[in-house]
Amino acid sequence: MISHDAIWGAIDALAEKYDLSASGLARKAGLDPTSFNKSKRLSPDGRLRWPSTESLSKVLEATGATLDEFMGLLNPGGMSNGTPTVQFPTGQFPPQQSAIPLLGFAQAGAGGFFDDGGFPAGQGWDVVDFPAAPDRKAGCYALEVQGESMMPLYRDGDVLIVEPGAQVRRGDRVVVKTREGEVMAKVLQRQTSRNIELLSLNPDHPNRSFDLTEIEWVARIIWASQ
Repeated sequence: MISHDAIWGAIDALAEKYDLSASGLARKAGLDPTSFNKSKRLSPDGRLRWPSTESLSKVLEATGATLDEFMGLLNPGGMSNGTPTVQFPTGQFPPQQSAIPLLGFAQAGAGGFFDDGGFPAGQGWDVVDFPAAPDRKAGCYALEVQGESMMPLYRDGDVLIVEPGAQVRRGDRVVVKTREGEVMAKVLQRQTSRNIELLSLNPDHPNRSFDLTEIEWVARIIWASQ
């Protein structure tokens, strides 16, 4: 298992290797300069915060470092049979190997269930069996559709499995959470360095456009129980 301290230590070591501070590394990767600050590694209530896979990908691209190089900076104790695995902190979710966290859209908007990268955190999650390939399970979670706002594509009770941190492209179906707590499933129409434009799945509901500062996270939908 890769520990919380180990992965943040590897980010610090990578920054030092390229003569950068943690803030400088974040800035070079196009992230908020405070993203890797030590104060951001724990939430105000003491929960562990983990860097998203998207942030790590941007860091590697910005520095030119390889994934092997980054993994080499991790604590060797976090390696198992030569293969790195990431595990959520003990006690956050049931340990079933065939299940992933499940939450309703209404609950998802209430706050406290996700970290800054859109990964599951905190308490109160249910679980659901993951029907896709096992190698895609890590970090994924499920959201249950509530209401008719996503008709005709998604119906009340459908389960959407999302992959936070995955690269999203134009035309992808995504789940978006705003900093105001609104959670919605849309189609990504366009994203720039400042704005994101979303197409509604239901023709009775308007398309949406946001400044990226209004968005808490975006996660790609990889499967739906239709």
